[in-house]
Formats: sequence, structure tokens, C-alpha cells
Amino acid sequence: MKTQQEIWQNMSGKFFTDPIELLVREAIIREQNLGHTLKVCIGSDSHVYGNEIHYATAVVFVRKGKGAFTFIRKQKEFQNISIKERMLNEVNRSVEIAYRIFEILDEFNVEMEVHADINTDAEFKSNIALRDAMGYILGMGYVFKAKPYAFASSNCADLMV
Repeated sequence: MKTQQEIWQNMSGKFFTDPIELLVREAIIREQNLGHTLKVCIGSDSHVYGNEIHYATAVVFVRKGKGAFTFIRKQKEFQNISIKERMLNEVNRSVEIAYRIFEILDEFNVEMEVHADINTDAEFKSNIALRDAMGYILGMGYVFKAKPYAFASSNCADLMV
């Protein structure tokens, strides 16, 4: 039986129980056969509800000039943590997925970005995690994007969390 962590869905609510590696491989093959040039953007977001933290991680396939589609994974944790730790948990969830699919993307020559739902403006609370998040993502060798360019986390994951 699959764990909750391995259940993915699209923005329409259709569920997928296959591992993300298989979903990504199949999507790339299908889209490249249709002539689309792809870029994959990965981002996570979270919301706090009492002592629950709800996370969503989005794997967004951008068809250059032809729209996009997304796979989303939702998770829940019961803990009370600081904003910085929560922001870094979001980044860690994105990096975990990036690490799992990087070789597949490389095999098919698909670009990847990792998006952090962290504001570059120091007046926002999330900014406290910017340097750590940027260092982590760049240190892994991935392209880093923060707000306002981090649509995978700020828009796609945010819609589903």
C-alpha cells in the first residue's frame, strides 16, 4: 500500500498512486512526443492551522509557449515550529523531489528550477530563511527562484495547501 506521501494529484483533483519518478518520466515522453519543449519547476508552500502544518509540493511542467500542468503532493504535520524552520521545511520538501527526479530530467534534457516561497523583501517574515534556502538549493546544484519569480510555490502549491 502506498503511503500518503506517495499520493499525487493534478490541479483538477485526479489522484495518482504511481511514484513521482514514473509520473515525470511518462509526462516527459508524452509531451516531447507532442513536440513540446519543457521546463520543470518544483516548489512547496505551507499553511498553519492551530498545531497542524499543511504542506503542498508542486511539480510544474511548463510547456514553453503552450501552458503548463502540475502534480501536487499534500502532507500534514503536527508540530509547533518557527517561521524559519517552516520555510526551510518547505525548501527541503522541494529539494527532496528535485533530487528524486533530477536524473530523469537530465536524461531527457529538461531544465529544472527549485522555487522557494520566500520573500526577497526583508520586511516580510519569510525573508529570515532566504540566505539558508538559497544556499541549500544552489549548493545542491539547482537553479534557485524566490518571490516574485517562484510561481511553483507561491501560486501552484499555495492553491492546493
